[in-house]
Order: sequence, then structure tokens, then C-alpha cells
Amino acid sequence: MIDIKATLSESEERMEMAAMFLEEQLARIRAGRANVAILDGIKVNSYGSMVPLNQVANVAVPDARTITVRPWDKKAIKDIEKAIMDSDVGITPENNGEIIRLGIPQPTEERRRELSKQCKAIGEKAKVEVRNVRADVKEKLKKAIKDGLSEDNEKDAEDALQKIHDRYIKKIDDLLVAKDKEIMTV
Repeated sequence: MIDIKATLSESEERMEMAAMFLEEQLARIRAGRANVAILDGIKVNSYGSMVPLNQVANVAVPDARTITVRPWDKKAIKDIEKAIMDSDVGITPENNGEIIRLGIPQPTEERRRELSKQCKAIGEKAKVEVRNVRADVKEKLKKAIKDGLSEDNEKDAEDALQKIHDRYIKKIDDLLVAKDKEIMTV
């Protein structure tokens, strides 16, 4: 027979993972302010293996419009510059031989709307994942009735599941509203 508490906690965990994924993805979208998170996905070829940028260089934000990348090994500066150019960050690095500077341009109104749409699309994927988790658990509960679970227990579990679902959908909406506000602020 199905363990309702374990099933609900597992579903909550999966919904939390969807919300965390959304948070990570939103952090990588630049909103006009310098943020080292936009460089998180960049991998650099270092001595024959691909490693994250923050493992071959110190990444810092000296002011609101600049990100600096200071490689620990000066020979790696070309590889780091190439990795940034090849990424989808969309910023051209400036290299002075010791340090790489990334100037964050103020996004245009059109670009802001584009970024906002991009955020909403990522948010919708997270919502779909949360809904899929709910559908999976509902399916398990329906099968559990055939295995001897009482309908009252199944209804209570479904209500609890719906509350968890609603909480995570609201969390996703709140994350999207906050990011949209950050993007649209000039």
C-alpha cells in the first residue's frame, strides 16, 4: 500500500527542485546590473579539460556596470576570453593582458521586453514541471485506491497535494514578478 506522507514529501521535493532550477536560470539572465551569476555556465578549456570559469579565475564586480575576471594563470587569459566570446552572455570582453573586463551595457526597452519574455518562458517550464509532479502523484493515488486505500484518505491526500502545488506555483510567480521588476527598472 502507498505511504501518503512519503509520496507527498517526495512530490514537494520535486516541486522545490523546479523552483530552485527557475531561481538559478533567472540569476543567469542579466538585467542591466553586473552580476557574476551570468558567467556561471561558462566552461573554460584549461590544460585539456573543460572547467567552470570560477575555478581558473577570480570573478568580481567592482561596480554596478563592470565584471572583472582575473585569471590565476596569465597563460589562460586567451582561453577565458574565447570561452566568454563563445558563450551566450552577449558581452564582448576587454583584455589588458592581466585582467578581463566585461562592461555591462544598459539594456534598451526592446531588450528588456525580450528578457522579460525569456523569463516568463523559463517560468512556464517550471510551472509545467510542478503540474506534472501533481499529475504523477494524483495518478499514484488513483492506483492506490485499487490497492486498498480509502477514498477519504485519497481525497485528503489530493487536498494536501493541491495546497503544496498552489504554494509552489505562487513561489514561481513571485520569483518571476521580482525578476520582471528588476529587468524593467531603468
